[in-house]
Amino acid sequence: MITFTPDEMICVCIARQVVNGEVLAQGINTPLVMAGYILAKLTHAPDVRFASAIGQGIAQDWSPLRVTRVESGWLDKALMHVGFATATADLLPKYQPKEFFRPAQVDAAGNFNNIALRRPAMRLPGTGGIPDVTTYSSHVYLYVPRHSRAIFTPQIDYISGLGHFAGRQRGRGPNYCVTDLGQFDWHDGQMRLLSYHAGVSAAHIQRKTGFALQVAPDVGQTPPPTADELRLLREVIDPLGVRRLETLGGARRKALLRQIIQQERDMDGDV
Repeated sequence: MITFTPDEMICVCIARQVVNGEVLAQGINTPLVMAGYILAKLTHAPDVRFASAIGQGIAQDWSPLRVTRVESGWLDKALMHVGFATATADLLPKYQPKEFFRPAQVDAAGNFNNIALRRPAMRLPGTGGIPDVTTYSSHVYLYVPRHSRAIFTPQIDYISGLGHFAGRQRGRGPNYCVTDLGQFDWHDGQMRLLSYHAGVSAAHIQRKTGFALQVAPDVGQTPPPTADELRLLREVIDPLGVRRLETLGGARRKALLRQIIQQERDMDGDV
């Protein structure tokens, strides 16, 4: 029996959403997404290109996930660096890249918040280009490493990412979301459960969601990762386990971060 972890399931689900030939946008500090993109390139989508916010570059090559030198993977391997103005005004509208965003709050219509929380009062990382991209793009995807009612809530505190609504003239709300519990889409503009991961039930997911979910007629268990997908993730793409940083919190996350940094120092010969 093949065993796998929630982070590996998320990466595999992200990879399976990739279509060969696409341009895939990579944000800041999203290793689950990058691992999924690389997995897609190494399995069924060899012709994808990566667009990075780091250096505003386009790359076809890749390197294993890192923490201390994550920028070098983009700055050293990019085919070109276009600058922020060209990237936002020319490349993004033309190539319509697929991008996975990690929201702090999501409502049933797919509106999402990365600005701040009211209670408890908390400043979030910020919107970046999310308000601009989600007003016109039809290729918005979401991922949530730890599914909870605090994230999937009836009312979000601020809107940074635009969801589904009647009369929208450009783009569309999110197409898809993967969490540590299951996969979802937005059928008729409302969030719908497509599949539940191994060891999880539809009823459990509904209890962990703050609004009523639609359920697809053919809902069932998410196909598990294959042995080859797991081998690639564990041995080739992310042998240090950087992707796990997004699924852990508190002391466990700090301990893993310190472990990864020390391993990278040993690899690079740093004192």
